[in-house]
Amino acid sequence: MAFDSFRDFVEALDRAGELKRISEPVATELEITEIADREMKSPGGGKALLIEKPTVNGVISPFPVAINTLGSWKRMAMSMNAESVEDVARELGFLMKAKPPTSLREMMKLLSTAMDLRHAKPKVVKSGPCKDVVHRFDSEKEKKGAEEISAPTSSSPLPPGLVQLPPTSPTPPTLLNLPILKCWPLDGGRFVTLPCVVTKDPDTGERNVGMYRIQIYDDRTTGMHWQLQKVAARHGRRYYERGERMPVSIFIGGDPMFPFAATAPLPDGLDEFLLAGYLRKKSVELVKCETNDLEVPANSDFVIEGYIDPTEPLRDEGPFGDHTGYYTLPEPYPVFHITAITHRKDAIYPATIVGIPPMEDFYIGGASVKLFLPIFKMNFPEIVDIALPAEGVFHNLVFVSIKKTYPMQAYKIMHGLWGMGQMMFTKYLVIVDAEVDVHNTSEVLFHLCANTDPQRDSMFTKGPSDVLDHATSEIAMGSKLGIDATKKLPGEGFKRPWPPLLKMDEAVKAKMAKFFS
Repeated sequence: MAFDSFRDFVEALDRAGELKRISEPVATELEITEIADREMKSPGGGKALLIEKPTVNGVISPFPVAINTLGSWKRMAMSMNAESVEDVARELGFLMKAKPPTSLREMMKLLSTAMDLRHAKPKVVKSGPCKDVVHRFDSEKEKKGAEEISAPTSSSPLPPGLVQLPPTSPTPPTLLNLPILKCWPLDGGRFVTLPCVVTKDPDTGERNVGMYRIQIYDDRTTGMHWQLQKVAARHGRRYYERGERMPVSIFIGGDPMFPFAATAPLPDGLDEFLLAGYLRKKSVELVKCETNDLEVPANSDFVIEGYIDPTEPLRDEGPFGDHTGYYTLPEPYPVFHITAITHRKDAIYPATIVGIPPMEDFYIGGASVKLFLPIFKMNFPEIVDIALPAEGVFHNLVFVSIKKTYPMQAYKIMHGLWGMGQMMFTKYLVIVDAEVDVHNTSEVLFHLCANTDPQRDSMFTKGPSDVLDHATSEIAMGSKLGIDATKKLPGEGFKRPWPPLLKMDEAVKAKMAKFFS
């Protein structure tokens, strides 16, 4: 069953004992980060947090802040309405390998999967809770004063204890009074940490939903930190080439599958709302924005609409503490101009933080790897498993286990993975044998040290790098290191016998087990 609102998900976490409520006021400037950082580094990712009275410049916001809601394997599974992420991955793997059924049981299983797929395609509706309160910033509406705020369209009562922003409030929602976090002391300001950014290709009309840092400059403008390799940046380049104003909309909240889909490594051109619909087993209902023609989920908590002007010079964005664990320095990016903000009357503001691992993003990224492993295996059948250790802050370090059957196979995998989507950012790629548990970093390091000759088994190459990587000599360009930590075959120039790994006799192990029972 899909979640009809982000509040529904938070309440489900509460019922499952996965939520801590903090009732006293906590500042959105640094204080929420300190609490969340400690919680995220607790065993197993800690609990989700609901900050009931976040303060913005000392004033209590009417919108609670929820953070670390996806920061454990259990909560990731709950967001997908599943017992485990592995269950969802197996289902997707079955779909990818679907073939004509040979039995009634197989036919029924395939039919069940096909029925689930009917929910994948998004559908457009006339309105939704995200338009309960509408504040337009365009000049025509600004002349109308209090009429800027529309009456709520939803008649559902507010949950107990929630303070509603009145429809005729003299302080309508703006970028300056939403509970947007300032995370780290040297940050250049506040930024939206879980924004789902909607853009369209002006030539094909294909939609993209991505997640890019949104720095707050003032009540009407933000930065748009889309990295040059991202799909939205490609859309932006076409608008710049055409000299046309680019519509952009940002939505926050709604079903927890939305931010997950926005960060998932989907093939270019595949609509993220299709993935979200498939995972939530319910079509994503979309509603047209107030001031542009883009569409956003009707059950979003907040929607920020606007545009980017290609005739306007770029503006420095940053510095910000990032998932690398370091501050990224200021760089010029497009300016996003706000034309409207809409929100649910019972909105909760979802947030996250990034920094020195482990953080919430470890579980989000790890779930993506598990979910898309079947697709990797379709391209590379010898792959057994893939892991992104927390210390590698996503793609800096990747471990891959393979069923090795011929010489130089590990190098084939290195080259292939570096050519797949965001895997191009991987700095260190370690290939091990099938029996090695890539999710056990100690085990991988043992085999890396035991099975390699540094010169023979290492390969350096060059390629694109994460623009947030401060260690490269040039931005967005760097070197990569691949290490073959598999057992060596005779055809790989290894002329000595390969010794067996130490292993105790099974009969002795069984006999001695009584001493440990």
